[in-house]
Amino acid sequence: MEKRNTVLIFIIKCIAIPAAAISILFLLNLPYREIDDAKYMDMWNLRMLGNQINEVEIANVGSSHGAYDFIYDGLTEDGYSCFNFGSVSQTYQYDLALLQEYGSHLDEGCVVFIPVSYFSFNNETVNETEAQALSVKYYHCLSPKNIPDYDLYTDIVTTRLPILSAGEDLFRLLPSFSLSLKAFAAEGSPDGGMDEAAVAEFANRAAMRYDRHFNNKENLFLPEREEQLLSLIDYCKKHGLTPVLITTPFSSYYNTQVSGEFLDRFYGTVNRISSDTNVSYYDYSHDKRFQENLTYFSDSDHLNAEGAAYFMEIIAEEVPELRAVLGE
Repeated sequence: MEKRNTVLIFIIKCIAIPAAAISILFLLNLPYREIDDAKYMDMWNLRMLGNQINEVEIANVGSSHGAYDFIYDGLTEDGYSCFNFGSVSQTYQYDLALLQEYGSHLDEGCVVFIPVSYFSFNNETVNETEAQALSVKYYHCLSPKNIPDYDLYTDIVTTRLPILSAGEDLFRLLPSFSLSLKAFAAEGSPDGGMDEAAVAEFANRAAMRYDRHFNNKENLFLPEREEQLLSLIDYCKKHGLTPVLITTPFSSYYNTQVSGEFLDRFYGTVNRISSDTNVSYYDYSHDKRFQENLTYFSDSDHLNAEGAAYFMEIIAEEVPELRAVLGE
């Protein structure tokens, strides 16, 4: 009898302990989902498609140059439906995946700006770990069929039970732990210019941006990146969209670090793609209205809100494809 009770107690423990562990895991997962969701705020705007935003007439894809350099406030106030699909370090592969998922919300003839940056044909991410971390966010906004290299395990630990991949973020469940971010912006002096310290910091960050985009990379022109861009253009054409290639403004501090040899190959590649696909290409990388006016930039190659608004005014006047949508 005693032996039987011992076995029974053992069986109960074998069931109770894992059950308790699973219960605790699920209880912790509930509050952690809010923390995890907050990490992907740049993708939240996708939830507006089909709800607040329909029949989009003007849109853009792209990495950070798309995310930060296209601000449609003025156009939306004028009654146009616009949407920004851009996100930090986003490649053409994910640009296409987003259009495949949400393209039904774009109006026929919608102008789709496709930013072409100096790093567009290689990898903006600097290592595989960073690339994998960035790809995780797309599990929160894409269906499995549209996620490049979809992995079921990754899906489970990122969208179903993110607590399993929390790592150090688990400590954020504790109220005494908090994180804050501080972003550098070009601050002007009272006369509208920039003081020497701000300019020096700006130049230093330009060197850091260049180092990230160019150094320690074996190949700056990967064939698969060009193929992905061609696939993106092909998707737009097949679905009645109007793709437009564009290079957004860069500051002179960034441009001066880029070699003439690289630029020759870069423009050769972009112009060839533009010619082969019959898609317009507009280059604002060295535009004098921007590159010497640092008050338009948040760093060496990203516009701030004022600069992005001014940039939109300019392309609304100078890009025929956009003027056609605006009825001008």
